[in-house]
Amino acid sequence: MRETVGSTSERGSSLPLALVCWLVAALMALGAVAASDAFLEQRSVQGICDSAALAAANAADEAVVYRSGIDGGTLPLTRAGAQAAVADSLAAGDSALDSWSADTDGAEVTVTCTRDVDIAFGWLFLGGRPLERTAVASARAPIVP
Repeated sequence: MRETVGSTSERGSSLPLALVCWLVAALMALGAVAASDAFLEQRSVQGICDSAALAAANAADEAVVYRSGIDGGTLPLTRAGAQAAVADSLAAGDSALDSWSADTDGAEVTVTCTRDVDIAFGWLFLGGRPLERTAVASARAPIVP
């Protein structure tokens, strides 16, 4: 008897292809969820860092202001004052950061915040390690009109 097209020798050959397609689709969906979670965590860290930078920019060095006034229309900032303002801002909110730093050039403050987060399906894409999210925010001291 002759074999014809579509005979039993080709039966079941589409099953592996369908399984591979479903596996790829599932990995893409899980990857999208993981990427969305990482993005939302980054936004959270950036928001914390932004508010800390604004608090530090509003922390003028009062001794300099009372001694010599406001020169150039900006409030003078010190590194110690900026760090204290950032620490107060972070302590007042619900912000669990792993590390942060604050630096200033006297008129602008730059705050760097870092947090290690566990993202959805991190066991699959990161091997169970946390993902480091780092944000940098800068703010200038208010200008006097």
